[in-house]
Amino acid sequence: MTSREIRQQFLDFFKSKQHTIVPSAPVVPFDDPTLLFTNAGMNQFKDVFLATGSRSYTRAADTQKCIRVSGKHNDLEEVGHDTYHHTFFEMLGNWSFGDYYKKEAIRWAWELLTEVWKLPKDRLYATIYRTDDEAMELWKSETDIKHSHILKFDEKDNFWEMGETGPCGPCSEIHINLSDNPNDPTLVNAGSPLCMEIWNLVFIQYNRDENGKLHELPAKHVDTGMGFERVTAVLQGKSSNYDTDVFMPLINAVSHLSNVKYEKEEDQIPMRVIADHIRTLSYAIADGAVPGNEGRGYVLRRILRRASRYGRKLGLKEPFLYKLVDILSETMGDVFPEIVSRQDHVKRIIKAEEESFNRTLDKGISLFEHIAAEMKKQGKNVIPGEDAFKLYDTFGFPVDLTRVMALEQGMSVDEAGFEKLMEEQKNRAREASKEKFASVSVNLTGLDGFSLFGAEQTVFTGYEDLTSHAVIKGVKNEDEAGYIILDKTPFYVEAGGQIDDTGTIKVAEYQLEVVDVAKIEGKTVHAVKNESGALLEPGMEITASVDRSRRYEIMRNHTATHLMHSALRKILGTHVGQAGSYVGPDRLRFDFTHFSKVSHDELNDIEAMVNDYLLQNIPLQHHRNMPFDEAKKMGALMFFGDKYGDFVNVVQYGDYSIEFCGGTHVRNSSEIGLFKIISESSISSGVRRIEAVTGLGVERWIRQRLEKEHELESRILELTYTRKKLEKEINDLKLKEKLSLLPALLRNPQTAAGVSIYTGTIDDASVDDLKFFGDEFRNRMKEGVGLLASVHEGKVGLVCVVSDTLIKEKKLSAGKIVGDIAKILGGGGGGKPHLATAGAKDTSKVGDALKQLSAIVAGYLS
Repeated sequence: MTSREIRQQFLDFFKSKQHTIVPSAPVVPFDDPTLLFTNAGMNQFKDVFLATGSRSYTRAADTQKCIRVSGKHNDLEEVGHDTYHHTFFEMLGNWSFGDYYKKEAIRWAWELLTEVWKLPKDRLYATIYRTDDEAMELWKSETDIKHSHILKFDEKDNFWEMGETGPCGPCSEIHINLSDNPNDPTLVNAGSPLCMEIWNLVFIQYNRDENGKLHELPAKHVDTGMGFERVTAVLQGKSSNYDTDVFMPLINAVSHLSNVKYEKEEDQIPMRVIADHIRTLSYAIADGAVPGNEGRGYVLRRILRRASRYGRKLGLKEPFLYKLVDILSETMGDVFPEIVSRQDHVKRIIKAEEESFNRTLDKGISLFEHIAAEMKKQGKNVIPGEDAFKLYDTFGFPVDLTRVMALEQGMSVDEAGFEKLMEEQKNRAREASKEKFASVSVNLTGLDGFSLFGAEQTVFTGYEDLTSHAVIKGVKNEDEAGYIILDKTPFYVEAGGQIDDTGTIKVAEYQLEVVDVAKIEGKTVHAVKNESGALLEPGMEITASVDRSRRYEIMRNHTATHLMHSALRKILGTHVGQAGSYVGPDRLRFDFTHFSKVSHDELNDIEAMVNDYLLQNIPLQHHRNMPFDEAKKMGALMFFGDKYGDFVNVVQYGDYSIEFCGGTHVRNSSEIGLFKIISESSISSGVRRIEAVTGLGVERWIRQRLEKEHELESRILELTYTRKKLEKEINDLKLKEKLSLLPALLRNPQTAAGVSIYTGTIDDASVDDLKFFGDEFRNRMKEGVGLLASVHEGKVGLVCVVSDTLIKEKKLSAGKIVGDIAKILGGGGGGKPHLATAGAKDTSKVGDALKQLSAIVAGYLS
């Protein structure tokens, strides 16, 4: 039985039980910032279990793509070294949302395993939670399992919980004993590869409160999960998941690429690791993830580099992983079509990552081998933490890769030392980037009669008003300067890429310039110039005013950032995600995940789309203090790594842009005026940067360019040359592409009076192109008559070619033949006996005219 049949039989079985077959959720859970990757079938139904969402169906089944590479579900170290651990796997599952419960779940599981798949009943075991007498009785009454094969276990093995609080319940696992003694129950839950869990039936019947007490749920659910690769190995009689038809096409491809047979254990491990890792990489990238330096991006980068290094053990020194994507697409495309639709995208990203890492991999391996040799000379078997850190910091070696290399030499890594150095590096980064007024908190807390921690949090009024009447709640006076905390303020503090406001604070007759603001413990500290020496005291009433024109420039740029993000996702793809930003009065900068340089045409399309948004006068809808779950339901974009509370701010411009954002924005898209992209660049592998200007910034940018008018002439010449070069390259590519059609046209000729007749059409070819194709066609034709037609700029072009033998022996002439064909189309032409061209206006009869070639040639031969 093939894996494809096994998967389909599972889905068909539950479809016959009135289950809705749902597609797999993406392996990148963009709607759940608590997860790096989808790691279980229930992830997409989490809202149902938490009673924050619902579905139109009460029974569901699917095969879910899952990745487990971090946290408690971390199988990375075992992958390839044993027979059944994987970073990527499919989880077959069926669910009931308040519909059927334990009875049906147990009965159907047994029916599928023993009646459909014919697994031997005497080898199957059912485990239950120690107090779940109901499940015990149902296993006895609903199945014919041996009663001695129903085993009780405690919470560790048979009680499922989503978290410390929330939905939970007992579970019943089904194990298969593949040992020589199928009646030995001691192997169950003992970690033996000869006795493995193949299905877990979870019965969600309780809600655990904050005190740890369990309460019965009004609606009880069923959540089951079966490891597809594991059950496939059982049904195919394989002792290893890697020996099934799920993995062997990939392993065979690696064997072919490396010219190494899948025989020795030392070669099998790298091949298994690579086969596993390419699945994880391909599905994650197809679903929108991109290798990077943080979060899930770094996980993918670690996995890719791990696979690349294992490739070295097979002699694969050039990029090779990307070539395996085609195999995966071919074998799995019908199950997960996204791997086909994004096949080229996935290959480009993986190849770029391989090329980047290959530049340092050999140097890193050489350094590691030198370090290992030195340690062994000293009688030590531990790689020092500082050396592991150097391998990471200089050569991009994740510590787990260094650990694997060390284990292969019977050594270990001082990971505590490595982590200490990593933490020191992070601390240095924090020191460099911490808030400019961090020191102010120390000074303010030391003031007599004032405690920073006692002051109320500052209320931000700057969404509606740029001027506020406020009261000083805390102050520190210094020479010609001061630091003020107000009860409310219109000044925005730098956050989410948007920089601080500047402006003034008016105290009595004094006007103080606000040069910076910072937030400390929820209080906004205003740094002011106080050259007049005004005495600032708590309780004084002041007027705080933001620099209006500067703020509006910032707001234009911030809103434009959102609209550009929308355009990027529409034009480049939904894999685009924000990776950083700067929003100031002078310009905007947006960093985003993308695998390659954004082309000139794409930039033009992005710019045009944003400017179209501006012309549509889209009003701002600012949803403040919206419940987080409600914001998710409306489709607001969130990004992994961002922290969200129970209530959030959402900025919306029609259906074009909906994002979580606490920044300030224009009331209508038309207030931006104009949007212009001024640069696009790479800042790291997989991350691009666009800079742009808006409104008056566009005018300033144009003026600056006009001031360089004396440079324009040479620049225009350069651009003209570049354009011609690009046009030639494009034309050459088109010609090359069209030439690739010729072999197919020459494959199945017709015959007329014993002469081979070749006809075909080429899209959008000029007369010169046709002559070029005619020469190539004649060179490849050997003997016969060929006729090519093309519609270009609304007119028909024809080229006819005749081989030398037919000209000499049969007196055939390409000029006469093409003239006869052209007459059918209302045109004319002629030329030499071996090659001639013609033109006509009637494009509707091209097909008919080509069909007449055989008859016309036959007429000349009669």
